[in-house]
Amino acid sequence: MLIGEVARRSGVSTRMLRHYDSLGLVRPTGRTVGGYREYSEEDIRRIFHVESLRSLGLSLRQISRALADPAFAPASLVGDLIRRTEERLKREQELLDRLRAVDASAPFDWRGVLRIVELLHGLGSPDAARRQQTVLTPAEDAPVPAEVLAEAVLAEADPYVAGALRWALARAGADGVASLAAGVRSEHAEIRRRAVRALAELPGDEATAALADALGDSDPAVHRHAALALGARGTTTAVPTLVRMIVEGTNDVEAAEVLGTLAADPERTDRLMSALAAELAAPTADSAVRIRLAQALAEMPATSAHGLLRQLAHDEDRAVAAIASALVRAAEQRPQG
Repeated sequence: MLIGEVARRSGVSTRMLRHYDSLGLVRPTGRTVGGYREYSEEDIRRIFHVESLRSLGLSLRQISRALADPAFAPASLVGDLIRRTEERLKREQELLDRLRAVDASAPFDWRGVLRIVELLHGLGSPDAARRQQTVLTPAEDAPVPAEVLAEAVLAEADPYVAGALRWALARAGADGVASLAAGVRSEHAEIRRRAVRALAELPGDEATAALADALGDSDPAVHRHAALALGARGTTTAVPTLVRMIVEGTNDVEAAEVLGTLAADPERTDRLMSALAAELAAPTADSAVRIRLAQALAEMPATSAHGLLRQLAHDEDRAVAAIASALVRAAEQRPQG
């Protein structure tokens, strides 16, 4: 079969077939009566082999090596192709995310588009200092969309850049809550932690609802941070977690302060005091736990906490009794009202 016929039937151009010939990849092995080179059936099968391997992303050099060596093992080559394809898909996904971010910002002209693309490049920089500078010095005519900031918060590992992103997101309002709420449902604990820390700095009922969802998270850092944020907002559903934090000795000072703020409302005081009293009476309340509970009681309204502190002042453990006695004296000397 002559080259023109091969090109027509195979879909490979005559130019590419001649290129294959010059590389020694597929050379016609037959000759016509007139001396023209002719492709045999074996040559045509080889062309289809070449095209099949090209469709997988192999270079012509790799194809030549694979076809020339009968002992060639394709495993490493296929693995390399997988990695390259994953990298390409990642770049394309990043491009798609960037285009969506530009579209969400609703720029009015090309100048606005270019400005937003420049900002997105800055946020995607491998240099933490540049990312932070991008967040802290945005262009006035093209503020970074809240959704972009929220996505950047969820991806940011550097604590300083993350703090700048949360600051910028808080200034942008509640538009990024939906993205952060999706982060709370991530399968990765670190992303959920970042989402909760950012939600804690955003106002509004939607942010509070997302924090309430995080209260039942299996990761301790997530539900503890959510409890502190919810308690600071006056949400009593966080009380059991806050009390448990005091008992466990994790962020117990912050938890006690938040409980003290909640107890400022007389309607909540009895519930909080009952929760603390129940932990004091628990068989597992060792000396360290009783000391932390005594310190938490000191944050409560004096009239409510005085009785429990006096009981602890007579505790069998001398350290507990001494701390409780000091707290009682401090409460008695505290100006009333």
